[in-house]
Amino acid sequence: MRIQVHFSIVSFILYFITLVGYGQSAQLPLDFESLSETHPSVLLEVRYATSDNFIGSPVNGYLQPKIYLSKAALKALGNVQDDLGKKGLGLKVFDGYRPQRAVNHFLKWSQSLADTLMKATYYPTISKNKLFALGYIAARSGHSRGSTVDVTIVTLATGKELDMGSPYDFFGPISGVYSNEITSKQQQHRLLLRKAMLRHGFKPLKEEWWHFTLTKEPYPTTYFDVVIE
Repeated sequence: MRIQVHFSIVSFILYFITLVGYGQSAQLPLDFESLSETHPSVLLEVRYATSDNFIGSPVNGYLQPKIYLSKAALKALGNVQDDLGKKGLGLKVFDGYRPQRAVNHFLKWSQSLADTLMKATYYPTISKNKLFALGYIAARSGHSRGSTVDVTIVTLATGKELDMGSPYDFFGPISGVYSNEITSKQQQHRLLLRKAMLRHGFKPLKEEWWHFTLTKEPYPTTYFDVVIE
């Protein structure tokens, strides 16, 4: 019975998205630009364009491993990169603008409870049907507004990521910013990232150490649905 209720709720959400559109737009504004073109020193690892993600296959809407963001978010992110560069550090970005169709893909995936291909890697201690309720995945993602990023810190000389205590997109309490399951050094790394992002106008998400949204985002109520190519 609980599974049937879950299915009906998700089906209703998908129907509502289709019917109302959540303020969707099928055209990106002109001030959306490529991160690799505006800030080539920032490393990219666009997992949603590959099979290395919590679904286990490329996500709808990610035709190329590119990151797009609003001009305002790109400018702020460039300032973070410059700050970290003074310490021999830099950013690696996993995700930026996310088409609404990708979010819809996550919703549909959550209905297939038998599909646990990536459970051991990404959500070993959490039931798949609880990922939305616990806030790890959202039916309305700030990423679709174009000013939210998933990031970590790397050493510029090697490109190696600092140890944050849990991998990117790992769904579990250990990924919370102030988790008590990590070492003091790992906590220092998380706070280094958090402070750098806060300093340049981003606000964090407490459940995920890697997730930040520009405070003064230019499109706070519009969810774009244009493929990344």
